[in-house]
Amino acid sequence: MNAGPFHNLTTLAFVFHIGGGTLGLISGTVAAFARKGGRLHRAAGNVFFVSMLVMGAFALYLAVVLPHQILNVFIATFATYLVATGWMTVRHRERTVGLPEKIALIVGLVLFAPFAILSAQLAMGLPPLFPAPIPFKGPLLIALYGITTVLALAAFGDARVVFAGGIAGAPRIARHLWRMCLGLTLAAGSAFTNGLPRLLPGPMHVTTIFFLPQLIPVGLLIFWMIRVRFTGWYNTAGQAA
Repeated sequence: MNAGPFHNLTTLAFVFHIGGGTLGLISGTVAAFARKGGRLHRAAGNVFFVSMLVMGAFALYLAVVLPHQILNVFIATFATYLVATGWMTVRHRERTVGLPEKIALIVGLVLFAPFAILSAQLAMGLPPLFPAPIPFKGPLLIALYGITTVLALAAFGDARVVFAGGIAGAPRIARHLWRMCLGLTLAAGSAFTNGLPRLLPGPMHVTTIFFLPQLIPVGLLIFWMIRVRFTGWYNTAGQAA
C-alpha cells in the first residue's frame, strides 16, 4: 500500500486502525455480555469507547489519503458518533443538557444529510453523490439504507434530548445500549467483511458467512431493547444497584 509521501504514516495508521478495531471488538463483546452496571461492564465499556475512537480517527485519516474512499469518511464519523453519544449518555447526569449534547445533535444532522441524498439518488437510479470502492449494490446498498435510517432515528433522538432538557430512566439506558450495540455491529462488520477476507489466500471474496458475526450484536440490541423498555428489568436492576 502506497500513499505517496504519506506512506509511512499510512502504514502506521493501518496498524492503529486494526489494533483499535480488534481491541474494540473484544472489549465490546465483554461489555455486551457482562452484568449491566457492574465493574466489568463499566471497565470494558470504557475500553470499547476509547478503542472505537482510535479506530474511527485512523479510519478517517485513511479515507482521506487513500483514493476513492470518501464514503468511509462518513462511515468512520458515523461509528465514532454512535459510540461517543452512547458513552456520553450514561456519563452525564440524568435530565441535564450541555454543550456535548448540542454538538451531538449538529453532528447527527450533518451526517444524515449526505446519506439521505445518496440514498435518494440510488433509489431513483441517479448518479451517486460520491464514489465508493465497490459498486452500490447488494450488501453495500442495504447497509447504506440502514445507516440512513439509523441516522434519522439518532438525530431525532438527539433533538428530543436537547429540547426536552435531558433524558432519564429506562429511555436513557436504552439510548446508551442501542448506540453501543450498533457501534459493536459496525466493528464486527469491519472486521469480518473487510479485514478478514483480505487476510485469506486468493482474491478477496466476501460470502454470506462473513456477515453472520454482525447478527450477534444486532440480536443483543433487540434483546436489550425489549428487556429495558417492555419489562420491569430496569426498576429491578436500579433497586439492586
